[in-house]
Amino acid sequence: MKIGIVTLPFNSNYGGILQAYAMQSVLKKMGHKVLTVNRTSKGESWMFKTLSFGKRFVQRYCFGKKVVVRTWPTKKEATLIAQHTRKFIDEHIELTNYLNSEKDFKTLQEQKFDAWVVGSDQVWRPKYSPEIANHYLGFLPQNEGSKKISYAASFGVDSWEYSNKETAACKKLIEQFDAVGVRELSGIDLCEKYFNIKADQFLDPTMLVEKEEYIQLVENDNLPMHNKKLLTYILDRNPRVLKMVEMVEKQLGFESFSTMPKNFFRNVGRKELDQCICPKVTEWIKGFMDAEFVITDSFHGTVFCIIFNKPFFALGNKKRGMSRFTTLLKIFGLEDRLITEIDDSIELKLQGKIDFDRVNKILDTEKKRSIDYLRASLNS
Repeated sequence: MKIGIVTLPFNSNYGGILQAYAMQSVLKKMGHKVLTVNRTSKGESWMFKTLSFGKRFVQRYCFGKKVVVRTWPTKKEATLIAQHTRKFIDEHIELTNYLNSEKDFKTLQEQKFDAWVVGSDQVWRPKYSPEIANHYLGFLPQNEGSKKISYAASFGVDSWEYSNKETAACKKLIEQFDAVGVRELSGIDLCEKYFNIKADQFLDPTMLVEKEEYIQLVENDNLPMHNKKLLTYILDRNPRVLKMVEMVEKQLGFESFSTMPKNFFRNVGRKELDQCICPKVTEWIKGFMDAEFVITDSFHGTVFCIIFNKPFFALGNKKRGMSRFTTLLKIFGLEDRLITEIDDSIELKLQGKIDFDRVNKILDTEKKRSIDYLRASLNS
């Protein structure tokens, strides 16, 4: 069967890249030919750039503030920043022809796919989806005959972010799906309440791939081992979070390390471009392999702690969506690893142990259930 996958536009998000890799890996093992829709994020609008540039120009040259005037990279700079992550995508994920715009989705009809899979990641969150109807296969003609399913599709949050117009359009489209699988328990409720559709919850695709497959990817790159033992994969760094890292370092006697770029273009600009280059995807994975403890505010960071059986703290991030964490941790009985307040109780929580034998048994059960759903939905 020839299957097309619709997920979020590619950028240098490690979790987004690895869920796309895993989705293909699972489907290929079932014997299917698989292509993922190839597009990238378009970045900020010209209006935003103009206003931002003007404001920062005045701050720097009229008021003497040390700010970066141009906070977005040129195409050449962006290519340099994403050189390692893009290399992984090109080598490990089979793609359709590149789509320059959302309108180009209609050209995919020419490739005659037998089935479409929407997911995973936050494909059903409007703020991350350039044209939300395309993530409900709105680019396909009505009754064109292909099988349509979603797998671990995420709304990202447990509240409704669609306009009335978007709700009506997407409700009509999802009614044409043969099966609906979401990633969060809250997604089941949202589908029922706003689409009147029955959905089931399944694991993120990264958890369907055996740990040994990730290890093989890393070993193929022959990377050196990290000497430090406390991995911090934190997307939203602030003084409060950094204070917590110091507390954990002191309590465990570990030094911390990170697998993120040293800095971001919006902070340092072109003069320190080398600091903004994203590490290899395999370096990111190896961080979890080598760590003895992990602090992360990332959903996929938490996922890889579970995959590699690493004790961790997951920092709740309401802005990015709490339901993603609560569902994941509830499935594995790890609710106590979610940190919403940084206080002295951290030291007590560090003494708690995770029963990874129990966690791994749950993972095996949920993995089988998730793969069975994919196989049955595509073959029915």
